[in-house]
Amino acid sequence: MDDRVERGLALLERLEHESLSLADAVDRIETVTNDPTVTRTILDEAELRGIIEREDGIIRPKSRQYVSFDKDVITKEGDFHCQRCGSSVSTGYFLNLDAGEIGPFGSSCIRKVTGRE
Repeated sequence: MDDRVERGLALLERLEHESLSLADAVDRIETVTNDPTVTRTILDEAELRGIIEREDGIIRPKSRQYVSFDKDVITKEGDFHCQRCGSSVSTGYFLNLDAGEIGPFGSSCIRKVTGRE
């Protein structure tokens, strides 16, 4: 399976939201891929595997395996562009999940992507 799909599934599995709109879920998935076909595959596969429930444009993550900022987030110094908002950042935050690394993100976007904000 496409590694973008696996990383997208790993991300959905770790969201701290009780529920979020389909648009917000797609916003998170777009940190892994901008390909609409892959995005659809991630959402369909997540539903099939029981990672999310989808109803009337609302996504409800089923897992409660939240991101641990101590062990699941890696900080790197350098010249980065945030995967979510595109801003230049000198400190990049990366989600280090079993399926691979996702990022870099700025300090506020890492919280938004994981559902802490």
